[in-house]
Amino acid sequence: MVFLYGIGFLAACLLAICLTPVVKRFAFLVGAVDKPNQRKVHTRIMPRLGGLAIFIAFVGAFFVIAPAVDDYNVKVASALLIGGSIIVLIGALDDRFDLSPRVKLAAEIVAALVIVFYGDIQIELLNLPFGDAFETRWLSIPLTILWIVGVTNAVNLIDGLDGLAGGVSAIATGTILVMAIIMGNPTVIVLSVLLLGSVIGFLFYNFHPAKIFMGDSGALFLGFSLATLSVLGFKQATVVSFIVPILILGVPLSDTFFAIVRRKVNKLPISVADKNHLHHCLLQFGFSHRKTVLVIYGISLFFGTCAIVLSQTTLLWVTLVFVAVILLILQLGAEWIGIVSKSKRPVINLFLRVRSKSTSK
Repeated sequence: MVFLYGIGFLAACLLAICLTPVVKRFAFLVGAVDKPNQRKVHTRIMPRLGGLAIFIAFVGAFFVIAPAVDDYNVKVASALLIGGSIIVLIGALDDRFDLSPRVKLAAEIVAALVIVFYGDIQIELLNLPFGDAFETRWLSIPLTILWIVGVTNAVNLIDGLDGLAGGVSAIATGTILVMAIIMGNPTVIVLSVLLLGSVIGFLFYNFHPAKIFMGDSGALFLGFSLATLSVLGFKQATVVSFIVPILILGVPLSDTFFAIVRRKVNKLPISVADKNHLHHCLLQFGFSHRKTVLVIYGISLFFGTCAIVLSQTTLLWVTLVFVAVILLILQLGAEWIGIVSKSKRPVINLFLRVRSKSTSK
């Protein structure tokens, strides 16, 4: 079985490597290009639609090894392929025609409904700290849809530098793969292996300096796939396992969270775009394009490692302490780079005040 997974990974990777130049030419042919503006980091016209190469490689590799794999959930895999097709189609149309957010949101909800009803994938159970299990019941459907749509858009928000969304998604996929191996979940293993191979193959052309962007077709598909795989891997979420997928997707989710807080603090609409996302802040901090991406890769690896370690923890108090430390580190890092505000740094200022009082005694 390991041999088959290896074949699937290589097939997906090679397909992405071969298809990306073809998709690049197609993007220029149909006018699916990204032009520079005041919010963009790149300075020349770049082809979009890279997500088509990722998706076709993923699907192609799936059909290469699927006949030989007999212990995966066909219905779940089919739901991901159908829902992913909807996402890639709407993303590709947006790459060419710049669709309205409402149209994209509607398509994302339809794709999420495919996962929920056709794939029968839902968040069914939450074990609350210091309490009994809470069955989500009728809440399971809206919770699952909210999770899928939220993660889909969170990954899209971090797609601001060459190789950033692709690399972060690859690390998250690798983390989910490790977790699936630990739990013995063959469906998640095979889908994660194929997704990882497709993304790595595409990164040969997308890492700085990029020759093509993945566009919304890629970022939305990766977000959608990661959201689905994380729900599939942790269908019945305990207090520990419910936190694990949040940690796996820590970079896009935290960046989205801080963006919402930032706009609330500055009394701006949530939908207003700005240049204060994590990658923008690191660039303003003096890091080069490549180093900024590598730093965020490192943060993603940190979150992924924490997720794996936390998944092996059975003691509640250890979990709570672990999560508290992670949140403190996250808050300190956010204040240090000024992702919410360049002047408001409550935790750092509190630490400095305590330190000054202790040294003055």
